[in-house]
Amino acid sequence: MPATAAPKTRRWTRQEYHDLAEAGFLSEDDHVELINGEIIRMSPQNTPHAVAVRLVRQVLQHVFPDDTYMVDEQLPLALAPDSEPEPDVSVIEGHPRDFLDDHPSSAVLVVEVANASLQFDRTRKRPLYARHGLSEYWIVNLTDRQLEVHRAPTGESYAEGGVFEEGETVSLRGQSVPVSDLLP
Repeated sequence: MPATAAPKTRRWTRQEYHDLAEAGFLSEDDHVELINGEIIRMSPQNTPHAVAVRLVRQVLQHVFPDDTYMVDEQLPLALAPDSEPEPDVSVIEGHPRDFLDDHPSSAVLVVEVANASLQFDRTRKRPLYARHGLSEYWIVNLTDRQLEVHRAPTGESYAEGGVFEEGETVSLRGQSVPVSDLLP
């Protein structure tokens, strides 16, 4: 019998990902993201997750002036030809019409709210965000009621960071942000 090739994973580009949606294979009801060429099905959001996303957005809107920054909620970032994550909250420098040709390709701050996705956010999204030079990445850890802060990307990791408990504050652009303000 002739030898057969081992099965291989099919990787997708952002263009192919968009073509799948346009052809009707992916709909707005499919909660998926393109991460390193893989189409990842994300878990539905439970109520604590949705509340935390709203709280994070509300806090960040007070820190970042809206004449210079957009605080986006679950909108795509065009990080690479094979990656288009949709972070729970992102802070983008610019104005909506600056991005008529493509999604933003960078962010000042990216925040993921995590309970079921905690391991994925640590092992798949953190290296992705670091590799693409996103200067600050936060994980609002609902399971342990903590904020994980990652700063200063180097390769596929971050050189600085820490874990902040519910009663602590984190410094952001010279302001103190209480971790409890981010948690439901």
